[in-house]
Amino acid sequence: MNVEPPLPPPPSAKQVFEARGVRKVYHTGEVEVVALHGVDVALEAGELVVLLGPSGSGKSTLLNILGGLDVATCGELSYKGWALDGAEENTLTLFRRNCVGFVFQFYNLIPSLTARENVALITGIARDPMPPEEALAMVGLQERMDHFPSQLSGGEQQRVAIARAIAKRPEVLLCDEPTGALDVTTGIVVLEAIERINRELGTLTVVITHNAVMAEMADRVLYLSDGRIVKERRNSTRRPAASLEW
Repeated sequence: MNVEPPLPPPPSAKQVFEARGVRKVYHTGEVEVVALHGVDVALEAGELVVLLGPSGSGKSTLLNILGGLDVATCGELSYKGWALDGAEENTLTLFRRNCVGFVFQFYNLIPSLTARENVALITGIARDPMPPEEALAMVGLQERMDHFPSQLSGGEQQRVAIARAIAKRPEVLLCDEPTGALDVTTGIVVLEAIERINRELGTLTVVITHNAVMAEMADRVLYLSDGRIVKERRNSTRRPAASLEW
């Protein structure tokens, strides 16, 4: 019988992630591409952090390593003091399933399922899920629960994807260019949903973007270039997503 390894107990400290010397190298034939050059970073519970930088700066690689979708070539990474570097795949699977919600630029909804049913796919495997209806209400879709993706706008589909990500009550929400495929007005609505989740659920939220305006809604901004964090900025106040313009 397979026994699932236990997850770590709740921490007393606010720190959620700590990375030290995280380096990622990809090999294509004889070509070596260094995506991350020894990144050091710590992320705390309840923060809204924006990773800002141009394409190819290492933002997505760092996000994928934090979320257990990829592993570092070398370096140390811990989640609440629990080592993720060197963890076995079944342990990383449990980590992704129970602790992390992912939102990507493209929604990846199942066309033949309603919004409610798309969210229910996650609640069926989570250990302490919220009802799909509650998750959809948090992103303002209580009136659209029984619509299929083809009946929803792009922004509504992205909000279904966010509801699906948060329905497992993750302590971490990782968003990779969540407004990249949306117009400005629709993008603001999506950012408001992310902002509300961070504020009301206290979820550590990390958002990747190349749009500098979005940095104003963050507690902290990490600027990446050529696989390195080259600058860090803390905002004294967070600007509401509804007030952003680009």
